[in-house]
Amino acid sequence: MEILSNLIMGFGVAVSLQNVLYCLLGCVLGTLIGVLPGIGPLVTISMLLPITFNLPPIPALIMLAGIYYGSQYGGSTTAILVNLPGETSSVVTCLDGYQMARQGRAGPALAIAAIGSFVAGCFGVLLIALFGPIIAEWAFEFGAAEYFALMFFALVCASVLAHGELVKALGMVVLGLLIGLVGTDVNSGLARFSFGLPQLTDGIGFTVIAVGMFAVSEIVMNVEKKEAREVFTSKVGSLMPSLQDLRQSAAPILRGTLLGAFFGTLPGTGPSISAFSAYMLEKKIAKDPSKFGKGAIQGVASPEAANNAATQTSFIPTLTLGIPGSATMALMLGALTIQGIAPGPQVMTSKPDLFWGLIASMWIGNLMLLVLNLPMVGVWVKLLKVPYRWLFPSIIMFCCVGNYSLNNSPMDLYVCAVVGFLGYILVKLECEPAPLMLGFVLGPLMEENLRRALLISRGDPTVFFTRPISLTFMVLACVVLIMMVTPAMRRKRTQVYQEAG
Repeated sequence: MEILSNLIMGFGVAVSLQNVLYCLLGCVLGTLIGVLPGIGPLVTISMLLPITFNLPPIPALIMLAGIYYGSQYGGSTTAILVNLPGETSSVVTCLDGYQMARQGRAGPALAIAAIGSFVAGCFGVLLIALFGPIIAEWAFEFGAAEYFALMFFALVCASVLAHGELVKALGMVVLGLLIGLVGTDVNSGLARFSFGLPQLTDGIGFTVIAVGMFAVSEIVMNVEKKEAREVFTSKVGSLMPSLQDLRQSAAPILRGTLLGAFFGTLPGTGPSISAFSAYMLEKKIAKDPSKFGKGAIQGVASPEAANNAATQTSFIPTLTLGIPGSATMALMLGALTIQGIAPGPQVMTSKPDLFWGLIASMWIGNLMLLVLNLPMVGVWVKLLKVPYRWLFPSIIMFCCVGNYSLNNSPMDLYVCAVVGFLGYILVKLECEPAPLMLGFVLGPLMEENLRRALLISRGDPTVFFTRPISLTFMVLACVVLIMMVTPAMRRKRTQVYQEAG
């Protein structure tokens, strides 16, 4: 009954005119960036973070959340019609969705993708409502040692599950931790890693790193690519799937939803791994696996359900524990801190209207996306014909204006350009930037909890191994690392990511 009353309160917050409009804005922007290749939620949320500084917390979070889960809807449109995933998590959808389009079945593919996304999104929001309060209540048992161990475990998982070599992923985490240390030491008041520049004594801004690492570097990478798109606009046909399509898709949607919901709660996984895992599961249990890659509707239904379920449930550790599971969730965490809200279990008690209002808005947003995506396929298809070279100048302009407006500091623009160049080099070296972002966000929190735990224990480092919860997380982190350095697991990990593309 308590959950029901909280949801009623949440819907009361979410259905206000202001919040509904920001939810709609987020969903439309999310679908748009999902449709347009080369512009993902990381880029868009990075650009809009400075703008949210002037918005109330609830509308700001509702809009950013709408962008995130809306992009998962939009990514399927590009994957099916152009064989070019607008989102990383839509790579798997290309395999069968594009083949369905070539066979004149683009309409049913788009409809099943939207229906699967809607079902999975609603189920994911239900899980947040059910398990979010339980996890938050459990988190109140955490002390400094437990939080440090949890963050350490999260960063290890993010490294292990990142694309590319494990050593490079761990190196990116360490680099992110070091960048997070730039600024003034809280205890001594001395500047560290500031290189004598007074502009760096307050540290490097979150939005500067986010915009540079994701927006600027992503733009440069996309400008390098040649544009060759074959859009099946004339073969979309009827969007109404047949009864046979619905029967064939029902079980895959359910399995993909459950798998995505599980992966979404794990640090470092995200929608991409969820979608790929769901596709591989369907292919393994299928009576005729040879149909996959040739237009099997199950290959569209399950991954689309999985990536949307993962997107929704990734809010659970972010909102209840203050631990982002992905780079996008790190940006959401940054949006909370920009608003002066300390992330963690206290959000539910100190800001119940924000927590439950956000959950209720997700239900409204998923319904909006179902209504938006199917009738507006024609509009999204026309947008696919816009050359990327026409888009990136405006994106760069928004990045510069947003960064400068936050502190009115030209230094932020210079640092953003340097970080963007660094991000471009790191991508060229096949170093995924997401672990760096997680390290940057969690670094100051880890340092604070490490110092606090050692202060309480009078400098005894065994405090992390004598408390049951912290010991569990430290052991789990070590087990994961040991497993990943074994030759068999390393080969399997490499094979999985090669198959995922």
